[in-house]
Amino acid sequence: MRTRPLKVALLGCGVVGTEVARIMTTHADDLAARIGAPVELAGVAVRRPSKVREGIDPSLITSDATALVKRGDIDVVVEVIGGIEPARTLITTAFEHGAGVVSANKALLAEDGSALHAAAEKYGRDLYYEAAVAGAIPLVRPLRESLAGDKVNRVLGIVNGTTNFILDKMDTSGAGYSEALDEATALGYAEADPTADVEGFDAAAKAAILAGIAFHTRVKIGEVHREGITEVTAADIASARRMGCTVKLLAICERAADGRSVTARVHPAMIPLSHPLASVREAYNAVFVEAEAAGQLMFYGPGAGGSPTASAVLGDLVAVCRNIVGATTGPGESAYTRLPVSPMGDVVTRYHISLDVADKPGVLAQVATVFAEQDVSIDTVRQQSRNSGSGDEVGIEQSGGGRRVGGSGEASLVVVTHRAPDAALSGTVEALRKLDTVRGVASIMRVEGE
Repeated sequence: MRTRPLKVALLGCGVVGTEVARIMTTHADDLAARIGAPVELAGVAVRRPSKVREGIDPSLITSDATALVKRGDIDVVVEVIGGIEPARTLITTAFEHGAGVVSANKALLAEDGSALHAAAEKYGRDLYYEAAVAGAIPLVRPLRESLAGDKVNRVLGIVNGTTNFILDKMDTSGAGYSEALDEATALGYAEADPTADVEGFDAAAKAAILAGIAFHTRVKIGEVHREGITEVTAADIASARRMGCTVKLLAICERAADGRSVTARVHPAMIPLSHPLASVREAYNAVFVEAEAAGQLMFYGPGAGGSPTASAVLGDLVAVCRNIVGATTGPGESAYTRLPVSPMGDVVTRYHISLDVADKPGVLAQVATVFAEQDVSIDTVRQQSRNSGSGDEVGIEQSGGGRRVGGSGEASLVVVTHRAPDAALSGTVEALRKLDTVRGVASIMRVEGE
């Protein structure tokens, strides 16, 4: 075994950083045996050095992160501070001064991952980031390494625990969005400002990373279509249940059928209760990977939290340290396909559309005509009573003509379509809003996983 210890600089000492430091200390002997060399925590950069951090030698604490990564004797930098700057500059500085990097920074990797990979390659260093996507779930490394000889066509999953907890509570308890969010906040699943989670920014960053790895192309977060869950209502949840579905915030990355482009999107969707993702409860994550040779693979587990995320960080740390001992580096960026990212309008899927309509003869005929003019085929129409919430589902061939809906001046119609391009759906919705008989488009949700 190599006797000189590998020195590690830790940038950030919040929930995840503290757990990383604890595991490095308590499992030092095991880590040394697995790596082939001892590992030593050489410094911890924080914003508030005066704060007492239990279990961490105060002499290791510094507020000068730049000086720490420039020391020259640092072998690995672990970055868990998040955000774009100063994380980006600190990581590139670490490469310049001879250190490999382990990062949990999904936002930075989704925005500027290609430049970071280029810097790592230039200086012959490693960049590992398993913890940036889905917490403790091994997902990045299987995509980068285990499936390197296969062709991945689709990645679909739940990659944000906060939103999954909220939607799960809305489904199982009948709670509204605000009530479920309050519970998530009280239990520590949601931040004081939950915008990044509930508006889909967190999941979109992870989708960009996954799409880039899976399809060997560069995908930035700005190219990921993003919708959050703030507009999901109890009525949407109830309507999904009547269809034998549940609502989840999904990250979906797909290779086009002709193989010439990819799409990446994040949005709430109805999925059948028979789909394995439907049973993913509370703050757990799960991701399906569909590959040509391997078929369908599912990765499941806790997607956030100090201990799970620290587990992923330590796994990367061991890998990078092993590479240093072996005088080698791991896989870098693979973006040889250079596939364009298609807009959301090109995505083909099914839709669930809820309409508030006037209660008079011919309404369904007008609605059906709009769908037909936009070349969107209707699968079923459900008439919903506002008073009881019950309804009758009929095929569209039974719904035209002068069939009367509702019974008291206004009624609700739920239309479920066959597969159609998103652009056609947008045109349909705009045309529906112009009908005098349509009082409003209450909600639009995609149907996935069938």
